[in-house]
Amino acid sequence: MKITLSLPILLSLAATAVLARELQKKPAVAAPVQPPAVVPVEPEPVRHTLADCHLHLVDFLQRTDGAAAALKAMTASGVTDAVVSGMPVVKQWSEGEPQQPQYYLEDDARCYWYSATDMLVAREIQSLPEADRKHFHPIICGFNGADRNAVDHVRRMIEWNPGFWQGIGEVMTRHDDLSALTYGDTARANNESLHRVYELAAELDLPVFVHSNASSVWKREPIYLHEFEEAVSQHPKTKFVWCHAGISRRVDVPVLTQEIERMLATYPNLSVDISWVLFDTYLVKDGKPVATWLALFEKFPTRFIIGSDKVGHFHDYAPVMQRYYVLLDAMKPETAKRIGHDNMLAVLPKQGAVLKAAAASEVRHAVPVLTK
Repeated sequence: MKITLSLPILLSLAATAVLARELQKKPAVAAPVQPPAVVPVEPEPVRHTLADCHLHLVDFLQRTDGAAAALKAMTASGVTDAVVSGMPVVKQWSEGEPQQPQYYLEDDARCYWYSATDMLVAREIQSLPEADRKHFHPIICGFNGADRNAVDHVRRMIEWNPGFWQGIGEVMTRHDDLSALTYGDTARANNESLHRVYELAAELDLPVFVHSNASSVWKREPIYLHEFEEAVSQHPKTKFVWCHAGISRRVDVPVLTQEIERMLATYPNLSVDISWVLFDTYLVKDGKPVATWLALFEKFPTRFIIGSDKVGHFHDYAPVMQRYYVLLDAMKPETAKRIGHDNMLAVLPKQGAVLKAAAASEVRHAVPVLTK
């Protein structure tokens, strides 16, 4: 039988043959691309001695470069001391997500509370030589602030590691997208669960570092400020640190400096942490310090502290801390020394927390008895 092929069919067969030869020249599946190696960022020459009030030793997967790596980065950057915490939540890797998220905003998967984070911090710090441990000031964060059991976790951590913990936080309450992504109720700075934590903190002279947004991403008025203010006003014996001055991503409060000035004048138990996005969105514009903030720093030179807010990894630690130079250089020398270093140490207790005998007994009785 004779088969006659039309011109379109002949052209299609020719194209297929050419494509087949090209495919034979290269692998059918591209080799996986390796991520580029993390290159450490070299620090500037040290011009100011600093203290870091806000360093997460682990990330949103509870991973870390390690306390030794953090200390190396601190030393190279002129940072003598750091308040260190874990991360109270873990970013879930959901079944429907093809790639493991590294940060809470990378996909729509939820976050869940993770109390073991405090033990990870304790293990890291306690693994260091004793001479190195003194540079770290660990604080407790592994609890849900909307849970009335939160204070029991704080007590348990102190009972298990007496004399080790020097504060509580970062306590997560209102926090941009993280609040919406985290399982359970959103904690408010003035809810009953946290009042019990604040009372224990006052008893043990522990500062409490609270993340409590002053507003939402849709409002420009400080609609949530009263929640944090009520906590500060109702617990005058508790030392509060307001993380990021109540600001997160996309939170814009035009009256923020006026409100901070009012609160600092009203509540002597309040300090303000000026780390994270506050720097670029409020403190510095076009490479120059904003005059209203400089005036606020000079009016309350003992009430502001700086931090890196680095999360588990420290290759770019130096530029994050040394960017404060542009602010510190514009202050009076004594103000720069206080805000850059001394104020943070002044907030901390003279020694780590130790429970009274009765409280320690309550914690032990709350631990389930294991049976065969």
